[in-house]
Amino acid sequence: MSDILAIGELGRATHTKVETIRYYERIGLLAAPRRTSGNYRAYDGSHLNRLSFIRRSRDLGFSLEQVRALLGLADQKDRSCEAVDQIARGHLAEVERKIADLTALKGELETMIHQCGSGVVRDCRIIETLSPDHVAGTATTGGTSDASH
Repeated sequence: MSDILAIGELGRATHTKVETIRYYERIGLLAAPRRTSGNYRAYDGSHLNRLSFIRRSRDLGFSLEQVRALLGLADQKDRSCEAVDQIARGHLAEVERKIADLTALKGELETMIHQCGSGVVRDCRIIETLSPDHVAGTATTGGTSDASH
């Protein structure tokens, strides 16, 4: 691999779509590269390292704003990592909340499936549980709702 990468090469090296690379440039997460005489983007090792950092952060579920903050902190090598720790701890708390929500959802689905007699749709407990009449007469169990998404 040469020191200069075209956008497609950068994308392949980081498993990132070209459109995503351009998006990261537009929102300022990735610096715009210099242009060749043919007006093509010419990325270098710093772009590769930064995009790899972004991709790894996103793979771990950090939001774009969290990634932006982490990148800013990563550029300050002599600074205390307390702020980095706070971001990671906040993200962990969010992941734990999502796991709890998914665990509750799993329990609700297992209960609903267990009640199914595998007969005909007219007598299906799953369909009955999902119907508006059943939902309107039932208190919510703390699960997710469409209004929250």
